[in-house]
Amino acid sequence: QVQLVESGGGLVQPGGSLRLSCVGSGITFSGYTMGWYRQVPGNQRELVARITTVGDTNYADSVKGRFTISRDNTKNTVYLQMISLKPEDTALYYCNFGIVPHSDYWGQGTQVTVSL
Repeated sequence: QVQLVESGGGLVQPGGSLRLSCVGSGITFSGYTMGWYRQVPGNQRELVARITTVGDTNYADSVKGRFTISRDNTKNTVYLQMISLKPEDTALYYCNFGIVPHSDYWGQGTQVTVSL
């Protein structure tokens, strides 16, 4: 059974920083493009960052210059470093395949709340 476990979220003030982690079990990340997604209640889940097997990255315009996706294949882990956080970044953050997410692989996510 594949399991993706997200962690690192929390409550932070505008302008603050967080680093999210996604650890996989039952799957080897090294062979896949991976991505971070986020969802606000009532909205569509959106892709915010993607990293290929060779380390190329892509970002949504809304987070470009503020978020950095990285991976450590030896730890089967994908990270999302977030700086200069804004209230509109508030969402539940998930990881999954970065091109076509697998419907069965959505985990519990980790909540990021940016507020005074």
